[in-house]
Amino acid sequence: MIKTDIIIIGAGPVGLFTIFEAGLMKLKCHLIDAIPQAGGQLTEIYPKKPIYDIPGYPSVLAGELIDRLMEQAAPFKPGFTLGERADTIEKQEDGSFIVTTSEGTAHHAPVVMIAGGLGSFEPRKPKIEALPNFEKNGVEYMVREPEHFLGKKIFISGGGDSALDWAIYFAEKNDSPVGLIHRSDAFRAHKDSVEKAYQLEKEGKIEFYTHAEVVDLKGDKILESIEIKQKGQENKIVEVDTWLPLFGLSPKLGPIGDWGLEIEKNAIKVDNTLDYQTNIPGVFAIGDVNTYPGKLKLILCGFHEATLAVQTAYKIIHPEKRFTLKYTTVQGVQGFD
Repeated sequence: MIKTDIIIIGAGPVGLFTIFEAGLMKLKCHLIDAIPQAGGQLTEIYPKKPIYDIPGYPSVLAGELIDRLMEQAAPFKPGFTLGERADTIEKQEDGSFIVTTSEGTAHHAPVVMIAGGLGSFEPRKPKIEALPNFEKNGVEYMVREPEHFLGKKIFISGGGDSALDWAIYFAEKNDSPVGLIHRSDAFRAHKDSVEKAYQLEKEGKIEFYTHAEVVDLKGDKILESIEIKQKGQENKIVEVDTWLPLFGLSPKLGPIGDWGLEIEKNAIKVDNTLDYQTNIPGVFAIGDVNTYPGKLKLILCGFHEATLAVQTAYKIIHPEKRFTLKYTTVQGVQGFD
């Protein structure tokens, strides 16, 4: 059982900033996210996309913003459960909560903050009849532990940043070339990544299959080969150890929708007159996952919501204490020992 002061569901920018605000009040946080690294969709979907509306940054890449938020949170020593989805929440007799993940990891805290952005992200899966037979047996939708893929024959499908970044990573690490399959010859990834991938092709480390898609999977319980359909050519069957269809993630509210929270248009209703608490006392929703009159889905607004939510969280966790707000310009930032 992981015990903390605040369980934060969602390790995107708003969840990460909550660590800092809670840390200023000497509150410990533990974050849960289905994505295997911190950063939410900023890391997983568009790490190299510029963002223009963060105070103090005329322009900042999404991935760089996450790096800065992690640096800001580091002194407060947050805990992370990544690559696991928050599945259930149980209110205890003392008013605290136990949140259990899809892998059975249990977390206990007096306060829960849902900062899940647009909800839990689930992989977009290709429509291949045999696909379910090989999930986690050769087919993976995310790279949780890259070292597990080293030395394997890898094929990757997709044309975005995630597909290109992992193709480059494994091409540079593995002896055998990485196959990269895309339905077009125009990639959505950052220009530098595309240029790097084509350079690796010249070096014999990446094999491109453009205007192509995987149409079938073969194997005896474990994936052994994939069938590639390519425009103007006969279908080709190639042996593989791992196929990574990286077509992005689809946002869904997921199990959170079954927690007894008041839901409106696939978002969690909150009280915005005070602290962004839900209809369940002790459970807050901050960032894009919530809704209220006048709601704006901006990272900046999520930062504001997190700041106010932490004030009430402190009162729940320490009802006997009075917190006096002191400006960081006066007291500085004192992390945990």
